[in-house]
Amino acid sequence: MLADARLPTGAHAHSAGLEPAVQAGLLTTPRGGSGPEDLTRVPALARTRLLTVTATEAGAAVVARHVWLDRGDLGPVEDAWAARTPSPAVRDAARRLGRGYLRLALALWPDALAGAFAPRAAPPRPLVAGAIGAVTGLDALQVALLVGYDDVQTIASAALKLAPLDPATTTRWVLDLHPDVAAMAQGVAHLTDPDDIPSAGAPMTDAWAQAHARTTRRLFHG
Repeated sequence: MLADARLPTGAHAHSAGLEPAVQAGLLTTPRGGSGPEDLTRVPALARTRLLTVTATEAGAAVVARHVWLDRGDLGPVEDAWAARTPSPAVRDAARRLGRGYLRLALALWPDALAGAFAPRAAPPRPLVAGAIGAVTGLDALQVALLVGYDDVQTIASAALKLAPLDPATTTRWVLDLHPDVAAMAQGVAHLTDPDDIPSAGAPMTDAWAQAHARTTRRLFHG
């Protein structure tokens, strides 16, 4: 349920980088846009994110879960995540999503999470996801899968608003991306130290996100 695109966390207002990519010409054909859009690039974008942005967030969430269970300070986890997320627009999107997750979490598990993030006005999504995993009994792999599927589902949902698609097509994409999500989750599930959070870069998607943040003609925050 936590990875369902219909969850009221504010994810409906985000595209996981798809809208910035589309605006930058992701779907444009090699002939300069004179032919049909290449929709196969949408799942390709999701795979790229799973190796970069999503792996960083999933790794941070797994470490946050470990630190929460160990009653440690989440500050170093947030710092490590921010250092590996150079784009202010991407960090802002993660904090917006974090606020949505936290609002939902406080409604469902108020006793376990009340006051947990008080010093942080806008904790990023991976910190909140890690804390939710800790208080609900999810193991590290499940937390990483949650972040991975949340990202993929967000892209699939946004694609239906950005391109003429059959919903069955985007559902097929999510199913086909299962091995990629699972591989990403397996790769970060063992992490316990903020220094070990993945830091693979995505310069082009960062640039797209920054350009998108400056435009007033958009459907999504990011």
